[in-house]
Amino acid sequence: MAEMPNREIAAALDELGDLYELDGAISHRVLAYRNGAKAVREATQSVGTLAREGRATELPGIGATLQEKIAALVVDGEIPARAKLKAKYPEGLLEITRLPGVGPKRVRLMYTELGIDSLASLKEAAEQERLRGVKGLGPKFEASVLASLEAGLGEAPKPRTLLSRALEEGEAIVAGLRAHPTARRVELAGSARRLADTVKDLDVIATADDPAALTAALAALPEIETAGTAGENAARGVTHSGLSIDLRVVEPDQFGNLLQHFSGSARHNIRLRENAVKRGLHVSEYGILDDATGETVRCATEEEVYATLGLPWIPPELREDRGELDPGFEVPELVSVDDLRGDLHCHTVASDGRNTIEEMAAEAIARGYEYLAITDHSATHGFGNHVDADTLKRQIERVRTVNEKLDGIEVLIGTETNILPDGAPDYDDELLAELDWCIASIHTAFQTPRAEMTKRMVAAIEHPWIDAIGHPTGRKLGRRPGYDVDLDEVIAAAARTGTMLEINGAPDRRDLDDVHARQAAQAGVKILLDSDAHGTDRLANVRWAVATARRAWLTPDDVANTRAWPEFAAMRKRARTS
Repeated sequence: MAEMPNREIAAALDELGDLYELDGAISHRVLAYRNGAKAVREATQSVGTLAREGRATELPGIGATLQEKIAALVVDGEIPARAKLKAKYPEGLLEITRLPGVGPKRVRLMYTELGIDSLASLKEAAEQERLRGVKGLGPKFEASVLASLEAGLGEAPKPRTLLSRALEEGEAIVAGLRAHPTARRVELAGSARRLADTVKDLDVIATADDPAALTAALAALPEIETAGTAGENAARGVTHSGLSIDLRVVEPDQFGNLLQHFSGSARHNIRLRENAVKRGLHVSEYGILDDATGETVRCATEEEVYATLGLPWIPPELREDRGELDPGFEVPELVSVDDLRGDLHCHTVASDGRNTIEEMAAEAIARGYEYLAITDHSATHGFGNHVDADTLKRQIERVRTVNEKLDGIEVLIGTETNILPDGAPDYDDELLAELDWCIASIHTAFQTPRAEMTKRMVAAIEHPWIDAIGHPTGRKLGRRPGYDVDLDEVIAAAARTGTMLEINGAPDRRDLDDVHARQAAQAGVKILLDSDAHGTDRLANVRWAVATARRAWLTPDDVANTRAWPEFAAMRKRARTS
C-alpha cells in the first residue's frame, strides 16, 4: 500500500494549526503545528513511513506529540483532535482566513457576532455594510474584504513551489541520476533553470548509454514518492513534497536542442521560432530544419543551437522575451554571488535573529565579506522582539566593540526601521545620525490606499538618514501580494535622492522583483542584494537576491554592495548628509 504523501500530512497539520488558532489556543501550540507542517512539507523522505516506525521526531520541529498525531493520521486516516475541531467549526471559516488582513481572531469575531461562516456569507455581510458595526472591524476593514474577494484572494492558492525548495529537490534528483552508471549528461531545465520565483514542476534532460535503465532509475531515488514511464525514453515522477518531475533521455547530438526547448520560457521560444522563420529555419525540440537544404541540424549543446540561429548563447535567466532576441542585443556581464563585498541587512538575538553580533560577523568573514550591517528590527516592527531607542543605544556600543576586535571586516551598526504611516522612521533623527546605516521597510498598516502608500514611501525615501528601502513591496510569495504602491514614483524618488533599493534574498520575498529591479537600475538607482538573514546559515540566502538580479539583467556595476568598503561608504546617503 502506498504511504500517505507528505503534502497531505503537512496540509493536515496546517489545518489543525488553523483550527487551534480559531479555537483560541495559545500561540506556542499553533506555532508548533505550523513548524511541523513546514518540516513535513520540506522532508525529502516519506514522513508517513518515519511515523509508522516512530522516527518522525528525527525531523526538525517534530516532537513526541506531533509524532503521535502523524502516526494516527497515517494509520487511522485522521487526527482525533482535528476531527473534534472540524465538528465544532464550519469548514468555510478556514477559507476566510486565507484573505489578507483577516486572521483567525477576526474570523472568530465575525462568526460569533454575525454568524459569518463562509466566503459567500462574508461577501453578503460586507456588501450590506454589516461588518462596520462590529467593534474592532470598521469601514476600512469592510472595504479591504470586498477588494480581496473581488480579486479572488479567498480562493485556494494554485500549487507552486518556491525556487529555493524546488532547486533543493531538483539538484538532489539530478545528482542521483548522474551517479547512475549509464548516465552521461543530466541537466535541470524549465523555470527552475531560469531561476524564476516559483516553480510548477521540474524538467530534467539527460543522455545515457542505456536510456531505459536511466528512466527506470528515477523511481529508485529517495526523493521520489511515485514514478513510472511516460513513453519511450521518458519517465514521470512525484517527489514526497508533491513536486512533479519529467525526465527525458535523448541522443547526445540532440541534447542541446531539448535542453534549450525545455528551458523556455514559452515566450522566448515563440519569439525565437518567429525570428528563425524569417531566415528560412524552423526550430523545434528535435532540431533546426533548414528550408534551403532540407537538412535538420541537431545540436549537442545549447551554444550550437543559438549559433546556428546567428545568436550568442543567452543565459537562461534572460530568456523571457524582454529584449534578449532584439537586433543588436549584447549579453550583459551578469552579477554573481562572488561579486558581493558585503551584506547590509541582517538580524541578531537583539530582535528576532538566532545568533549574536559576533557569530554573524564571523560567518560574514567566512563568506569573504568586507562589511556587514547589523539591522535589528525597530520598536514598531509589529511582532516578535524589537529594539527600542534605549536598546539601540546599547546596541551601538556592542557593535562598535565587536568591530574594534575584528580585523578584515567592518561591522556596521544599523537598523531596519519601520516606515510609519506618515513616512517617518520610528527613531528620531538624532539617534539615526549615530548609526552607520539605516534601511527602512514597511512592516505595519499594509492595507493603506495606493495614493497614501505611495506618499508614505516617497517621504521615507526623501528622509536624509534613510540610506535604503528594504523589500520595497512587502510581498510574500504564495502568501500575500505586495501592498498597493506606485513603483514608478518610488523608483523616480530613489533616483532623485540617491536612495538605494533592495532586492531581499529571503526566498519567499525576492523583492524588488526582476521587472522593477531592472526598471530601477535603468533609472540610475543603485540596487542592494541582501540576505535579510535571521541566523548565520541564512546569510547564504543572498543567492536568491542574486537570482532575481540576474533575471533583471543587472551587472556588478548596477549593484551597490559589489563595491569595496571605502567606495560603498561614500555612496551612503548619510555620507553626503553628515
